[in-house]
Amino acid sequence: MNILAGVFAGGVIAAGIGVSGATAATTLPESVQAALTRSLEDEYHAAAFYDAVITAYGPVRPFVNIIAAEQQHADAIINLMAVYGMAVPENTMLGSEAVAAAVPGSLAEACSIGVEAELENRSLYDGELIPAVSAYPDIVNIMEALRDASENNHLPAFVRCAGR
Repeated sequence: MNILAGVFAGGVIAAGIGVSGATAATTLPESVQAALTRSLEDEYHAAAFYDAVITAYGPVRPFVNIIAAEQQHADAIINLMAVYGMAVPENTMLGSEAVAAAVPGSLAEACSIGVEAELENRSLYDGELIPAVSAYPDIVNIMEALRDASENNHLPAFVRCAGR
């Protein structure tokens, strides 16, 4: 099982941190809910773009590997949202014409976009999302794990791909 996302009865386990439903019975402040929603939207957008690249170029690496990871990232956020009683929006970007239109003319360019997206993802988590949820260690742990996976796994894969 991936350490970023797994469900157990009544809660979430992610990055080795369990969150029970009883622990998370409180309603989150709007700023924390907004941060979780923003995190999920970022994961949704990445998955939608990577899906569009796969549609355009076939099941190429690193996109086929990273799209699965993005779904696990989204699942980790969805599980947190469920624990805290939040509504979970659907991924309306998946299969959208706007995302498909953003796919560039070459795989190398798509990988370069992946590099930029992962750098932006790191900045989003460090500069906005993690500070917004700092009073909630369970959420911080998940967001740090997501940021670290993007920085330490996805970014190097896209850098290698862009350099081919």
